[in-house]
Amino acid sequence: MTQPKINLTVLKKHLKTRSQAELIADIASLYKRFQPVKDYYQIQLYPQDENQVAAKYKKIIEDEFFPARGFGKARLSVAKKAITEYKKVNKTIVGIIDIMLFYVEQGVKFTDAYGDIDEPFYISMVSMYEKAIKEIIKHGQQDTFQQRCQKIVSDTSEMGWGFYDTLSEIYEDAFQ
Repeated sequence: MTQPKINLTVLKKHLKTRSQAELIADIASLYKRFQPVKDYYQIQLYPQDENQVAAKYKKIIEDEFFPARGFGKARLSVAKKAITEYKKVNKTIVGIIDIMLFYVEQGVKFTDAYGDIDEPFYISMVSMYEKAIKEIIKHGQQDTFQQRCQKIVSDTSEMGWGFYDTLSEIYEDAFQ
């Protein structure tokens, strides 16, 4: 018979039975084994290092589109995973919006460099742009990100698949 999956309540009960030394050992073990845990504590202990941690995740995204050698594979799942992981370790909404827009900017740059891609690619870019815009509006970050969002739209003016039209509509709805 398989054991049921644990949930947060079960985990909390278990953690309450552990001594402080055991908890410290558990966290240290997690820190050694998982890079996102290291990044989380880097930001927790040294908030000024947030940009440095963000740069690591941006590098993952950039390497999917423009690696140091060869051609980009543009595996959107890898780039999106970097965003998801960053969201887990970062504390600020500005950092999260920044990396979401960076993803879209890299996609636009990739299209500009290699020509039109396929529809799922553009759907992914539009979806991320729209999510970023929603976060910008929700958290009142229009002054911080409006120019950058507008530049993304203008950079797509010559691109196909209705990419420009869709981004332009999202932008206009948000900022006009």
